[in-house]
Amino acid sequence: MPLYGVLDLSFWGYVGAALILTHITIASVTIYLHRHQAHRALTLHPAVSHFFRFWLWLTTGMITREWIAVHRKHHARCETAEDPHSPQVYGIWRLMFGGAFLYRDEAAKEATLDTYGRGAPNDWLERNLYTPHNVLGILTLLAIDLVVFGLPGIVIFVVQVAWIPFWAAGVINGIGHYVGYRNFETEDASRNIMPLGILIGGEEFHNNHHAYGSSAKLANKWWELDIGWVYICTLEALGLASVKKVAPRVSFSRASSGIDFDTLRAVVLNRFHVLKLYGRRVLSPVLHGETGDDAGFTRRQLDRVRRLMIREDSDAQLRADPHTRQWLETTLERSPKVRTVYQFMQQLRTLSGETTGKNEGDLKRLQAWCAEAEASGIRSLREFALQLQAYTTQPA
Repeated sequence: MPLYGVLDLSFWGYVGAALILTHITIASVTIYLHRHQAHRALTLHPAVSHFFRFWLWLTTGMITREWIAVHRKHHARCETAEDPHSPQVYGIWRLMFGGAFLYRDEAAKEATLDTYGRGAPNDWLERNLYTPHNVLGILTLLAIDLVVFGLPGIVIFVVQVAWIPFWAAGVINGIGHYVGYRNFETEDASRNIMPLGILIGGEEFHNNHHAYGSSAKLANKWWELDIGWVYICTLEALGLASVKKVAPRVSFSRASSGIDFDTLRAVVLNRFHVLKLYGRRVLSPVLHGETGDDAGFTRRQLDRVRRLMIREDSDAQLRADPHTRQWLETTLERSPKVRTVYQFMQQLRTLSGETTGKNEGDLKRLQAWCAEAEASGIRSLREFALQLQAYTTQPA
């Protein structure tokens, strides 16, 4: 076998070629499989869609229907025994180095495919080539790598084949639910791995994604860079893609004298943002003002209490932390102010989570909540209720 193939590159040339090829694969996963197929957040030109499908058949052997079914079930059953890949259930090390096997086990279940795999491609190529002969794609890739790169093509081939199982099944599904920062206190344990979403195509923003699963843009803060979104915008500018959904953008810029349907829709669409603001602007000053360090909790511990209180799964999290739960229960009993803001927070969470933002009765409930908050006698709560009057959703 010749040492060199069609391309005779330096060592770093081969490294660069491997990184470029694997990055195309990552882009195919995040744009085509994840954002386009699984969540329908954008549409793709048929030529672009088929290129991504062909490339994934060639480099990974993944079947579209299987991938979207497993991923949708992950969202539907997140952090439960039915979740196909949760480090909270299986442990971080099993996810990191065995996540691909968990994926294969779930993809083999017909019930999962029937329930969650709807809408996948079902054309002639899918039925006669991509699905029944998915291994052929990987064997074809090996032949191409050997012809193009020669003997170093074997190493490049191994990197290409191992890239998605490690980074997607291991890092995103493992670390993305284990370590990192959170912009939104979602019910699951999702984390943003880092503020630069380049290496794995923007999938680093896993917490953002779980908060707004149908958004084509995974970055949320101004300082977060989602390279997958950059590619989508480029495709859209070329007329090869069309964005359907992004996470809502909100502000306090609207001039208003009361709570109306625009306010209600903004609260519902960005409920995680609203609850996070409530935690910072209402819960935090009340907790620190009422308890301070005399209660045996440092400022850092009080901040942890605040974060636990606003989480969607706060009850479960507090049960898992007996020390914090006991402290909170004692504080709620002895401090009417803490008890009041905690009850208002629970009411707001329930209201924002149970309405579509279009019901007259729900609007009246939000108006009543704000009126009672203004009359509570608690300054931070009153100011928050007044600020909600200017809360509005901006055009995406």
